[in-house]
Amino acid sequence: MQLAAIDMRNGLPDGEPGLDQRTAPRFFALIRSAKLISAQGEFVCVVRDVSVTGVRLRCFHALPRGSAMALELQNGDVFELERVRQEGEEASFRFATPTTIERLMQEAEPFPRRPLRLSLAIPLTLRTPAGPVAAVTQNMSQQGCRVETALPLALAQPVVIDSPHLPGIRAKVRWRRDGDCGLVFDDTFSLRDFAIHAARLQCPSLAAG
Repeated sequence: MQLAAIDMRNGLPDGEPGLDQRTAPRFFALIRSAKLISAQGEFVCVVRDVSVTGVRLRCFHALPRGSAMALELQNGDVFELERVRQEGEEASFRFATPTTIERLMQEAEPFPRRPLRLSLAIPLTLRTPAGPVAAVTQNMSQQGCRVETALPLALAQPVVIDSPHLPGIRAKVRWRRDGDCGLVFDDTFSLRDFAIHAARLQCPSLAAG
């Protein structure tokens, strides 16, 4: 099925007579980081503007392939998307199912906004004072990661992450639970660096440029 292009001047599909900006207004204030989910993985994106019919997103690298994707906001809300237009690292999408501006604009009340986490499974070696410990990440953010370790680690224990993709990152154990632990990085990633690292880990060709 051929999709109509979203006219981002008024946030509506092209060629629909009788509709204007009062029907589907743009909201520039919605610029925020989010997660773009595709068959190739989960990627950091920035929501540029949005209406009840569609959204414009920007990535920090080439966009993943495919027309059907999903957008996850930091409050956990997920929206099914259909890509209708792309220009470089930006693309316009149509919402696959109707939504409301109220849902798009609301924050995660009564809970605070969560850090943006990507589900990434990366084998790691953690260098500790007692020796190396094998681990696998379960998710990662700009500030840290959740890992499953072969041996238990102590709270506040310093570690150094060794991986071909994430070499020499210093971190500390923040929490432990059921064999997993949370590591907080000594130096956090910028949003751009986090986005590019995530792309290289999942689909290196997207970050080749």
